[in-house]
Amino acid sequence: MAFDSFRDFLAQLEVAGELKRISHPVATELEITELADREMKKPGGGKALLIEQPTINGQVSPLPVAINTLGSHPRMAMSLGLASMDEAAAELGSLMKAKPPASFKEAMKLLGTALDLRHAKPKTVKTGPCKAVIHKFDPPPTHTAPWPPAPDWRAPSTLDPRPSSLLNLPIQKCWPLDGGRFITLPCVVTKDPDTAERNVGMYRMQVYDERTAGMHWQLQKVGARHGRRFYETGTRMPVAVFLGGDPVFTFCATAPLPDGLDEFLLAGYLRKKSVELVKCETNDLEVPANADFVIEGYVDPKEPLREEGPFGDHTGYYSLPDMYPVFHITAVTHRKDAVYPATIVGMPPMEDFYIGSASVKLFLPIFKMNFPEIVDLALPAEGVFHNLVFVSIRKTYPMQAFKIMHGLWGMGQMMFTKFIIVVDADVNVHNTSEVLFRLCANTDPQRDTIFTKGPADVLDHATTDLASGTKMGIDATHKLPGEGHKRGWPPLIKMDEAVKEKIARLSDL
Repeated sequence: MAFDSFRDFLAQLEVAGELKRISHPVATELEITELADREMKKPGGGKALLIEQPTINGQVSPLPVAINTLGSHPRMAMSLGLASMDEAAAELGSLMKAKPPASFKEAMKLLGTALDLRHAKPKTVKTGPCKAVIHKFDPPPTHTAPWPPAPDWRAPSTLDPRPSSLLNLPIQKCWPLDGGRFITLPCVVTKDPDTAERNVGMYRMQVYDERTAGMHWQLQKVGARHGRRFYETGTRMPVAVFLGGDPVFTFCATAPLPDGLDEFLLAGYLRKKSVELVKCETNDLEVPANADFVIEGYVDPKEPLREEGPFGDHTGYYSLPDMYPVFHITAVTHRKDAVYPATIVGMPPMEDFYIGSASVKLFLPIFKMNFPEIVDLALPAEGVFHNLVFVSIRKTYPMQAFKIMHGLWGMGQMMFTKFIIVVDADVNVHNTSEVLFRLCANTDPQRDTIFTKGPADVLDHATTDLASGTKMGIDATHKLPGEGHKRGWPPLIKMDEAVKEKIARLSDL
């Protein structure tokens, strides 16, 4: 299902009883975070919140803030017009099975073909709702001196209903020790200067002042790879950031797509309608015509990097300050009825858990095509997105669990996974208690554990070195001959089915 606007999605959430309106003023400084955190910690993720009177330094903003809109399994499915993510996964899986791939590379190529078969290619239109109000800015002079400290946040004396700069947007300071205010749901559009392939990623943006922000694209992200090519040539890099519009955009910007596969193609497939794109006002990048906000600008490789952070992150800890490129704003455009979309990250569970779970559901068929023994896969909330993975397999030969571990560590963002626990096919990997029971019952720690080295999340403060760390895999499956277990393997305790049925009938009397 395609949503014409972010407001359309919010209206559907309200009809379904999934939206709570907050009519009293709530400060963008810390208070929205506390309100949203309490809601996200409720069973099932609580409700989406529409904050009608967010305040910036005590002054009410004319722009409402929506938060936790994707923070439950039902809302995540509703954002795609589905009853559950299983529907999308089953449909994509059936398309992929039309021509089974022989390798992961071939599977990724086939994924792009499958999406294209659904006529999901984005199309360019002349204009759209995101162009209702346009503010352009003259580019500042080239910056060569070291950056001064970021100025204190200053709200204008009167909040203009038309956001002419970052200072007019209800951007949050999320946690007490954060380095400033951060845009938390920006969809960042960049292009490979060599191939012109587009990428839409999600990289937090610290607001430095009314015209500049940090661009926190991490070392292994596609946006950072694009940036490195511009740094090598010394040419100015165009960047476009959009917020809002169809909620599928937010999901696709976070989805673990392979480098080179257009996120707007996936969005068109999921919404069953091509994404309409409009050209930016000050560069040649394209953004969704129905976005709520578009922030256009550039990164200049000739200027120094600037300190970004600290930031209360999805790890549950503050990520430490580091040096990142500066994003300069050349234009801000927006809808007349714009709603500012936001999220928070921190101690799990948070909204990102449900977004990540949806990604796992959608791409599980691709994992299964490369590893047909996989039954299911889960990223428990305690693993803060990708640190911990549970995977169940149909085990038929010795050392099969270790084969799966190595295979998963080699697949895209799974390279960041610290711990992989492999269990048998009869285990529900979405039940952490069940997995931990098998972990404790079926393992000899030395025999069944492996350690290896690989890339790590740059936000992981626990690794000895930045972006490089150790991974651990544990085989919690039953052991076969040839796996070092020299005794017989006992059966799991189960009651006789006839007895269970008899007692069940007696219990119903």
